[in-house]
Amino acid sequence: MAYYERDAECECCEITEVHENLLKTVREKLPKEEELYDLAELFKIFGDSTRIRILFVLFEAEVCVCDLAQALNMTQSAISHQLRILKQNKLVKSRREGKSVFYSLADAHVRTIINQGLEHIEED
Repeated sequence: MAYYERDAECECCEITEVHENLLKTVREKLPKEEELYDLAELFKIFGDSTRIRILFVLFEAEVCVCDLAQALNMTQSAISHQLRILKQNKLVKSRREGKSVFYSLADAHVRTIINQGLEHIEED
């Protein structure tokens, strides 16, 4: 492969030079493999637009499945499925009041994660 073809695919170093001092710092700071896996799994949860829509509703109020289904024009079954995933991943919490179950954000981190994502996609 000619140099110009390789360069078009990826901007790479022309020579191999390992910077040991930088690698030492990186190795010391890099989270454990299990933490990296858990983080990747968390971000997968945000990869579904229905779950994002649910979280935006929960930014505004604590709501029951009936309210969420109505607000998002979806079935209660579909909403319940997504809420189960969000709850398993500790992004939402629930509380029972009589015959109703109300959902809310688990903590302020959820709003922060979404807001950071919004800021990122809105950058020029």
